[in-house]
Amino acid sequence: MILHAVYREGRDARLPCLVWLHGFLGSLREWDAVSEHFLDWPQLRIDLPGHGKSADITVNDFQQVDQLLRKTLLSYNILKYVLIGYSLGGRVAMYHACQGENPGLCGLVVEGSHPGLADESARRERQASDHLWAQRLRNEALENVLHDWYQQPVFQSLNEPQRAALIALRSQNNAASLAAMLEATSLGNQPDLRASLQQIPQPFYYLCGERDEKFRAVANSLALTPHLITSAGHNAHRENPIAFSACLLNLLQKPGEETP
Repeated sequence: MILHAVYREGRDARLPCLVWLHGFLGSLREWDAVSEHFLDWPQLRIDLPGHGKSADITVNDFQQVDQLLRKTLLSYNILKYVLIGYSLGGRVAMYHACQGENPGLCGLVVEGSHPGLADESARRERQASDHLWAQRLRNEALENVLHDWYQQPVFQSLNEPQRAALIALRSQNNAASLAAMLEATSLGNQPDLRASLQQIPQPFYYLCGERDEKFRAVANSLALTPHLITSAGHNAHRENPIAFSACLLNLLQKPGEETP
């Protein structure tokens, strides 16, 4: 079994494949407005388990997500790649990067994503919170749950038209599949990756919206200087795709170019 994905050839065969991993509630379409700026690179946009055309794929934990990711990369014969992940996708990318030898991994780019909770009580609290959200997804109208989801503090930079657009878009999802994925990949179930991330040999870049105070603080806790996307909150690549793409283009090194 592999994850549903869309592959696009790049204009420069020397470049590693850009592997795009969306956030919770998203799909590979999440990257439409961004991926057009990276036509030199081969690209693979993936639907994570429980999402998009991978909605029927269920997992129990991060290890199973990582196994599916690895099988999907192999099925496309992708031997050199950069992982680019937003939120949940960033957590999947960080987990992958921390699993021992990754000879094909050329870089890690994370947008507004958490490396894991160190405190056991915080982990239990997050597990309980995600369980409640999952129960609501299973038992209530999806549109009603999404209305409350986008009222959470991390989305405070959204205005009402932006919230309404996201709710309309996300209402196409399968609620039961989302609930299963939310519990399987709860931040409370994720290993604390901070120490491992300090040891990875690949370039590691952290992007977030300038108005995303929570994840600016997370980046600082990793001893990383976040690359701030102007006029954007938590979902920076959606709120300002031009600035996000410009930042990422500046970070991705091409053969013969100096490291930024």
